[in-house]
Parts: sequence; C-alpha cells; structure tokens
Amino acid sequence: MPGAWIPSLTIKASFALHGAAALGTVAAPALWPWALGTVAANHALLTLAGLLPRSTLLGPNITRLPASAAARGEIALTIDDGPDPEITPRVLDLLDAAGAKASFFCIGRRARQYPVLCREIIARGHHVENHGDAHSNAFSLFGPGRMRADIAAAQAALSDITGRRPRFFRPTAGLRNPFLDPVLSGLDLRLASWTRRAFDTRQSDPAIIHARLTKKLAAGDILLMHDGDAACSTRSEAGILLALPRLLSTLQARGLTSVTLTSACP
Repeated sequence: MPGAWIPSLTIKASFALHGAAALGTVAAPALWPWALGTVAANHALLTLAGLLPRSTLLGPNITRLPASAAARGEIALTIDDGPDPEITPRVLDLLDAAGAKASFFCIGRRARQYPVLCREIIARGHHVENHGDAHSNAFSLFGPGRMRADIAAAQAALSDITGRRPRFFRPTAGLRNPFLDPVLSGLDLRLASWTRRAFDTRQSDPAIIHARLTKKLAAGDILLMHDGDAACSTRSEAGILLALPRLLSTLQARGLTSVTLTSACP
C-alpha cells in the first residue's frame, strides 16, 4: 500500500527557505532583492538535482543494489525503452542462453502495442518495470497532475498485461523534478536509476559499450542498456545485440550473477 510521503532533507530545507524568505520580506521589505535571489538560487539547485539522474537530493533513488545482494555477487541488468518486436525477443534469447535475469523498464504505449511480448518477458523469468506511458522528452517539465497521470497509465497497462504490478519506476533519461518523489510515493513505486550506463542509444560499437559497462564493474552494480531506440544502422546492429553476449561472458568470468531488481531489493 502507498505510504505517506516523507520529503527529502533538500525539499524540507527548500520549504523552510521559502517560508523564511516570505516572512523576511514582510518584516523588512527592503530585503526583498536578497530574498528573491535566495529563492532563485534554491530553484536552480532543485533544477540541477533533477538533471542528475543518480542524485538523491530530491528523494530516494536506487543507484546500487543492497549490500546483501552485493555480498551474493549479484548485479542488476536493466533494459529500457521496449518492448521492441525485433530486438526484445533476441535479447531474451541471449539472456536465456546465459542463465541471466533482467528488469525491463517498458513504455506503457509500447506495451499496449505488443502485449504478448511483455508477457513473454515475464514467462522467461524476468520482470517488467515502469518507464512511463508516453516516454516524453519533456517529462521532467511535467506538473504533478500530468506526471502522475503518465506514470499511473503505464502502471495500469503493465499490471493488466503481465498480471504483475511493477515495483520500480525510471523516468525518461533519468531526468525529473521535485514533483516526482511524492507522485511515486502515492503510487507505491520506487525510483531506480543505475550505477553505469551503456549510452547504447547513441553508440552501437560493442567494444565501447562493453568498456563503459565493465570499467570498475563490481557486485551490487546496476547496469543500463536499451532494447528500444537503440543506436543502429540496421535492426540487427542494435548496440545491445552486439554487446550483450560479451557482457554476459564477462559477468560469468568475474563470478557475477545478473538478477532482477525485484529479487535483489526487498
């Protein structure tokens, strides 16, 4: 069940600052330029925090697996922007061959377009998580009402299609604003970003993708790849298809096991 929203220290401090600025301006009107400048600086800080996908200033954000999962030698492979009718089935085959599990952050509108594929993800032992309904590039500019409607629409679609309620949410490109944390709290979802990302929507060279994901790779890491909007000149050259076999071999060689976020995070 959704719990009560607990603002982060940054948000609490922002509330206090706004209140102090308002009271100070009333008590000493001549100080209004200083009060306005302070509030503007605070808003700039909040905006910057939203542009940093791994930041925890705006609220809880999972960037690594819990210590217990790391102790078991686990990492989480997360795959965004699908499902894709050509790429996702091949990704599933590669994961099956390696005995690896992954969390697929699916877009609601694509899930409604390819519901059988979403169910196939579940049937193969993986999990489907929430990546928003429209996957709008302007998501971080949404107000609370529109943000909640977008996430809730995807949550309803993914739950109905798969028979399982997603537990985690990731915004478009990881960008957000201060409205997201209370919205997720009301929808009983947890924000999950990553430890390192492949940037495989921009680059399909498997050597570069592999290097980005495995440099300083350690147990407890959360890795990000894409089965939708992949950088490729042809569908068979999608970065994830070229790099995933090598990545899975590296995980095996280093004694690391790819698991779902749900199994690693209680």
